[in-house]
Amino acid sequence: MKIGITGTTGQLGRLVVEKMKQRVNSDNLVALVRSPEKAADLGIDARPFDYDNPEAILQGLNGIDNLLLISGSEIGQRKTQHKNIIEAAQKAGVKWIVYTSLLHADTSSLSLAKEHIETEKMLKDSGIPYTILRNGWYTENYMGSVSGALQAGVLIGSAGDGKISSAAREDFAEAAAVVLTSDKQIGKVYELAGDESYTLKDLAAEISKQTGKKIPYNNLSEDEHVEILNKQGLPEGLAQMLAGFDAGTSHNDLFDDGKELSRLIGRPTISLAEAVRRTLS
Repeated sequence: MKIGITGTTGQLGRLVVEKMKQRVNSDNLVALVRSPEKAADLGIDARPFDYDNPEAILQGLNGIDNLLLISGSEIGQRKTQHKNIIEAAQKAGVKWIVYTSLLHADTSSLSLAKEHIETEKMLKDSGIPYTILRNGWYTENYMGSVSGALQAGVLIGSAGDGKISSAAREDFAEAAAVVLTSDKQIGKVYELAGDESYTLKDLAAEISKQTGKKIPYNNLSEDEHVEILNKQGLPEGLAQMLAGFDAGTSHNDLFDDGKELSRLIGRPTISLAEAVRRTLS
């Protein structure tokens, strides 16, 4: 049985391959990537796979039984790209698609949710058996702010007291590997999030605790947040998107207390304290 994995040169995709190699023979794994030479170090078969080229997608899916579709990174292009992949999967006779979506995509106010819901609908309409992994936020998304907070002496954001149930990429990768290698998964929709929920104020407190430096959290309005991000050199569109994510966080769009992720992987998710410790080290 051949298992195709898209996006394997990305941070999540590489971890999925690592976890899968612990569970199945490497000969059964296929990396589907835009530039196969960049996947040479993965130690598995790598095929050209351009999300924008339906013909190349169809060739890449030849002989693939099951497919992990890691959502594309090009926001605004995902609906078309995912449509190309799903239609090619129909033609290629793919038997099962596992898709990485967004936590509570059907009710989320985050701008990212729309393309995920559109993809979920296309999967359901395709006739191909599917499983949906609605992944929460990566804890690593916040760890990128640690050094800046230490330099500035303050952590900024516009998330208010919104709770964040993030998990490490490692946790989400393991969940994908578990699903891909276990039975009775077809039709399931998983809401995957970390065991621990925290606010950005809690993150600032954890940074303070581990460094011995007082790092407060300064909550800004969305417009103020955009202005500061612009001053830091971020393009207007990206600044608005990041501030918008924080605004969604303030509405608890990134919160979930169901603990489906830790049940699926059979262990607690990596804690905020551990993530901060790793970042500081």
